Amino acid sequence: MINPFAHLNSASLSEAQKHTPFYAYDLNLLESTLKACVEAANPFGYQVHYAFKANFNKPILERVKKWGLGADCVSGGEIERALETGFSPEDIVFAGVGKTESEIELALDNRIFCFNVESLPELEIIQEIALRKDIKASIALRINPNVDAHTHHYITTGLSENKFGIYLQSLPEIFQLLRQASHLVLKGLHFHIGSLITDLEVFRNLCLKVNEIREGFENEGFKLEVLNLGGGLGIDYYKPGLNPIPDFKSYFEVFNKFLVVGPKQKVHFELGRSLVGQAGSLITKVLYLKKGLNTDFLIVDAGMNDLLRPSLYQAYHHIDNLSNTVDDKPLETYDVVGPVCESGDFFRKSVSMVPSKRGDILAIRSAGAYGEVMSSPYNLRAKAPDLYF
Repeated sequence: MINPFAHLNSASLSEAQKHTPFYAYDLNLLESTLKACVEAANPFGYQVHYAFKANFNKPILERVKKWGLGADCVSGGEIERALETGFSPEDIVFAGVGKTESEIELALDNRIFCFNVESLPELEIIQEIALRKDIKASIALRINPNVDAHTHHYITTGLSENKFGIYLQSLPEIFQLLRQASHLVLKGLHFHIGSLITDLEVFRNLCLKVNEIREGFENEGFKLEVLNLGGGLGIDYYKPGLNPIPDFKSYFEVFNKFLVVGPKQKVHFELGRSLVGQAGSLITKVLYLKKGLNTDFLIVDAGMNDLLRPSLYQAYHHIDNLSNTVDDKPLETYDVVGPVCESGDFFRKSVSMVPSKRGDILAIRSAGAYGEVMSSPYNLRAKAPDLYF
């Protein structure tokens, strides 16, 4: 079991009480996770792009770049952050259903590797802007394969009726435009069916569908350099200490076994949560223990503005009491809630924990992905700072 807080002693806990809430990032775990991913992908020649939307803090990105990963961006701001951090334009892909003209121009001017295009109208606009600038735009078509990821409906993106991706029924029009477009270069196909997928059978189903779609494109005379299978690999939110690093080996082996790849085709992935999720925790302090008629509330100084996932997705995050790690008393049951003026401001309900009191330091685990990046100043609350160790 990995305990990222083993270095904390009573003095450091006392110091932490003065600065909560804050995000704590375990850079050693991050490095180990990146190493495991790269070592699992390399035998198959797979290229991994890191999904910036998971966490775009510069110390995180610097280590991602060091391990040779590319950048998967979904906004002009993320493209700029990638370039500032030293990612090569040739390693940047640009996804997203609502690319603005200025963002498209930014990507074209910097000669990024390709756009992941999600609709026929977007394809037409990229052609128009590329023609005006006289720049060839490299593209990959994000195809919606109608594969169910069996995850939360907010993070399922591959079903037939969805704002993401090109519907299979639209392909005849896409083929016609590609044959006529003078400034579009089709690099390959892109797929992403959802997030937080832990059932590898889902990825097998994706491979089988991709094989059919790839064959259809090739039968139409299109040569595909790249098959981009997206990401979506989940992490263990329930036992982060026991399973801090996802099983990248089994993940990539599924694609090696079931994905049909041409002799010169390259396979790309876009992983985010699985790389950084376990490396971050939100550290917060108990302000009050409020005893109710049927529920005891631990009111902490972090709120839904700091970590939105429990309120937005009803997501589970394991919570540790760092101030009371050994206690022979029976566990108590609490609702762990924040100070924001919303009933939806909670981190866990009916949590069995060691007896906790005012001043105790809690760690809300597995918050390295989609935690800090989704924070807001709601209630004019100050942004939780970063700590790296």
